[in-house]
Amino acid sequence: MEFAVLLFAAFIVGLSKGGIAAAATLAVPLVAFFMDPLSAAALLLPIFIISDIVGVWLYRHEWDGWNLAVLVPAGFVGVLIGTLVEPHVPVAVFTLATGLIGLGYCGWAWGASRSAEERRGARSMPLGLFWGVLTGLTSFVSHSGAPPYQAFVLPQKLPKMVFAGTTTFTFAAINLSKLPAYLSLGLMDADDGWLIAVLCVVAIIGTYAGRQLSKWLSEQSYLRVIQIILFMLSLQLTWTGATELL
Repeated sequence: MEFAVLLFAAFIVGLSKGGIAAAATLAVPLVAFFMDPLSAAALLLPIFIISDIVGVWLYRHEWDGWNLAVLVPAGFVGVLIGTLVEPHVPVAVFTLATGLIGLGYCGWAWGASRSAEERRGARSMPLGLFWGVLTGLTSFVSHSGAPPYQAFVLPQKLPKMVFAGTTTFTFAAINLSKLPAYLSLGLMDADDGWLIAVLCVVAIIGTYAGRQLSKWLSEQSYLRVIQIILFMLSLQLTWTGATELL
């Protein structure tokens, strides 16, 4: 059972790197049924990095430079903050905050309309730095950086393949920066090498599947699928964080 869950988690990590953004946020909650969340995040990190490499190749011509220039450095700062505060703050606090951010975004996306001027305002540098730091921080804790990332990027209405590519490049950079952070905290286990190799193969298959799904879905359907996944994941994260704190 545990091995089957790990295989499924690796596949959905691949799906997210292939373009079905936010799907990977399910991975840590699934694996956390068998181990603590940070250990689960560390176990899955090599799978994220390998599938990131495939995703970057697939989307090498489809990305938005402005967003990468703002979000990637800010994400590095978020990872650094997570590394420094992790020993002192319960993981449940970060989990709850991530879920609430995602629910807040879904409420905004489904309940409000935005003018063209407001959408252009979404490219504000201060907002980008704020959401980028939060993306890095929440990604560090449980690979759940999608809600704050999407709260900033989705309102910009990027073409769907550019959105998918920008997402892939952003999280590829942030995930790579988490490797020394996890190593410094003693979370990486060299004995998991064979398991990671199997999971990486499954993740690569998922990456190509995600790329095809991104092509087949219409732009409106694609965004709707992302928002629905985000809503369900955010409910899960909110419930998990709240129950652990209480």
